[in-house]
Amino acid sequence: MSSGDDVVPTREGYDLWAEIYDDEANPLVMIEAPEVARALGDVNARAILDVGCGTGRHAIELAKAGAQVTGIDFSAGMLEKARAKPGAEAVRFIHQDAATTLPFESRTFDRVISCLVVDHVKDLVSFFGELGRVCREDGFIVVSVMHPAMMLKGVQARFDDPRTGRKIWPQSVPNQISDYVMGALGAGLRATALSEHSMTDAVATRHPRAQKYLGWPILFLMTLTPAQARDINPLTGALVQ
Repeated sequence: MSSGDDVVPTREGYDLWAEIYDDEANPLVMIEAPEVARALGDVNARAILDVGCGTGRHAIELAKAGAQVTGIDFSAGMLEKARAKPGAEAVRFIHQDAATTLPFESRTFDRVISCLVVDHVKDLVSFFGELGRVCREDGFIVVSVMHPAMMLKGVQARFDDPRTGRKIWPQSVPNQISDYVMGALGAGLRATALSEHSMTDAVATRHPRAQKYLGWPILFLMTLTPAQARDINPLTGALVQ
């Protein structure tokens, strides 16, 4: 980070980023999107919650695939962009901070996703706990995040402000893979799949600035399920290992 860079509060940063978010060639998004779709599988007629939906890049595609989608985000700027997109009328968008208690009844959604969000979350146990609470017992949760190894390359969520040319860094949290895994386990979730994805030749060829990340882990993906009632000790309320 140089003297020409600004670290700003996360919400402020994403409000600023909204103006150009969908216009940027983002190699991480290019690798992440098909992996999330693969993890979700067939979503037709499924009730899906997109936690931290941003400009609706996942939410609108899921609605097109037949899902009943609700998207929440704390950035008014991001939601404004999402609501202006073709197909947005099929999604219920709500202005809501994803790091607070979610405004939904327990066991409401068949699938819950949170994509490229948790590197901005400090209290991971509470966050994962809310994802698990609103997910049905026979459903599952998909979480994607920039791989923590990218921080070793000096990379975090950032963009160039089109008005000033300065690099803007929405405030991030230096979580590690162990933090994400233990946060999910601490919230009573089960990890059914964990995967790490590196920069590919195909993406780096299309985006030369990504060449320096070839072979480097860029994405971490988790598939989680809520603890079943039988996994809870009725006397202590603790998760049975």
